[in-house]
This record gives sequence, structure tokens and C-alpha cells, in this order.
Amino acid sequence: MRTETLKALSQEKIVAIIRGISVQSADAVAKALYDGGIVFMEVTLNTDGALGMISRFRSEYEGRMRIGAGTVLDIGQAKEAVAAGAQYLISPNLDEEVVYYGVENGVDVWPGTMTPTEIVRAYKAGASAVKVFPLGSLGLNYLKEIRAPLDHIPMIATGGVNLQNIRAAIEAGAVAVGLGNNLVNKPLIEAGNFEGLTKLARDFVAEVKKG
Repeated sequence: MRTETLKALSQEKIVAIIRGISVQSADAVAKALYDGGIVFMEVTLNTDGALGMISRFRSEYEGRMRIGAGTVLDIGQAKEAVAAGAQYLISPNLDEEVVYYGVENGVDVWPGTMTPTEIVRAYKAGASAVKVFPLGSLGLNYLKEIRAPLDHIPMIATGGVNLQNIRAAIEAGAVAVGLGNNLVNKPLIEAGNFEGLTKLARDFVAEVKKG
């Protein structure tokens, strides 16, 4: 089912993953990514102060960015994330309870899947897309191969995607890509180089808009 959130994601093609960023630098990171053209931003729940960040970013960037929660491992975390204002939930794993909860509450859930069996199970449970993870280990050829029989299921490529291969990931059939440290670059953030972060975001956005 192509939800409104998924339609927007398939246009933007990038989810920036905020993981392990300090509360002090979080607002500057969000602004730098926004200035660079990023629309989808996921705050992982194993980041200190994650729920507060989700809530703050949601009100700060209402109508301009789409804020989600990542590393949502179970139904308890799903409820907390939605209460904080998360507009979508992303997991490294498949927990059908989380998917059902999202469907009931009108929140997209993009669970982590690896095998064809998991991908189909997630989609049947009501996930509007699945996260193929860890793609850094599986490789883009894996994505191409599973897209052949399962091309009706939108797939988000996560893990190992960088500026050099992001086009290849899209061309392999990914509806979008999840970008962690290759975009939300820790050395730039620790150096306080938020202009550099904005430039990096612009480079990624320009790369996916090509063609």
C-alpha cells in the first residue's frame, strides 16, 4: 500500500539517520541537514535523549521535514516513539506487533528484513516498505536479485551506501536509502563543521536527483 509518507519518501529518496549524536549538537545537526535539502530524518531510540529530539524536531520542522524513530525494537518503544511525535518507525528487525500497531495508528512502519521470507512477511503484516539490512554486507547485487521476484514491495537500502554507490542503489531498485555516518558525519559534527555537513547533504541530494 502506497501511503502518503511513502510517496514522499520515493520522491526524496534519502533518510538521514541520527544515531549517537549528543543532545547539545542535535539541533545544529538537524538544521544543517535541513539546509542541505534533507526531508526525512530518523532519530534512533538508542541515542541519548532520542524521544526529546523527536518531539522537538517535529514541532520545529512541522510541514518541512518528516521526523521518524529508528531502532524501534518492540511495541513498547513503538508506543513511546509515536507519543513523542514520530511520523514513521524504522527497525533493524521484524516485529509484527510493531507493524500492526503502526497500521492501527496510521504510522508507516519500515522494518528491517534480510531474507525473501522476512520481506514478504513484513509486507503481508502491513509494512508499507521494508528496510533491506545490512546491505553493506549483503551488497547491491543481493538487492537486485531479490527485487526480481519481489518488485511489488518497496525496499529501502540501508548499510554501506555512500556518495559513490547511492545512484547504483537506486538503480538496483531501492525506493530510498538510509544514510548513517556517511551522511551524518561524526568527524564533521565533532569539529563543529555544520557548513561541511550541509554541503555533504547537498551532494547526496544532488546525486539522487540526477537522471
